[in-house]
Amino acid sequence: MELFGLPIHTLYLYVLIVSGSLIILYLFFGDMVEGLSEAAGFLHPVLVLAFLTFLSAIGYLLEVLTGMNSVLILIIAAIASVVLDTLLNVFVLIPLANTEESLVYTEESLKGRIASVIIPIPEDGFGEILIESYSGRISKPAASFDNKGIGEGQKVLVIDVKDGVLYVVPQNEY
Repeated sequence: MELFGLPIHTLYLYVLIVSGSLIILYLFFGDMVEGLSEAAGFLHPVLVLAFLTFLSAIGYLLEVLTGMNSVLILIIAAIASVVLDTLLNVFVLIPLANTEESLVYTEESLKGRIASVIIPIPEDGFGEILIESYSGRISKPAASFDNKGIGEGQKVLVIDVKDGVLYVVPQNEY
């Protein structure tokens, strides 16, 4: 069977090469077109490109390896592509979308946190504190908010942040 003056298996091969290339480009430059996927709703570009890749790969293999009718091959390839695309969406894309985007914190978000002093904080000097969270541990330079010494191992409360230094008070004061 011919379509657009090309044998159907050649057309499948061209679509496979183009859609596979577009998926690779989307992996590298997908952040620039992220707005398109949100505007399109459920038609995520990865799903559309994956569907075309699956369809063309299955269609090409069936055309080359079997003697079935081209229309039947297209129907089989389309059904298999929908199934594979659905599995890709349910088991890969949806879980990835629900994961936390980043474990980054801002210094402002550290205010009000409880920490442990790991290097004693002298009067009018700097020490170091350790803040523990679900995503890991954060070690930051610290100074006493009241210019009083704070010993190692004490629990402190972060009051303020200035120039990357956390200003703390002993936790038992509040």
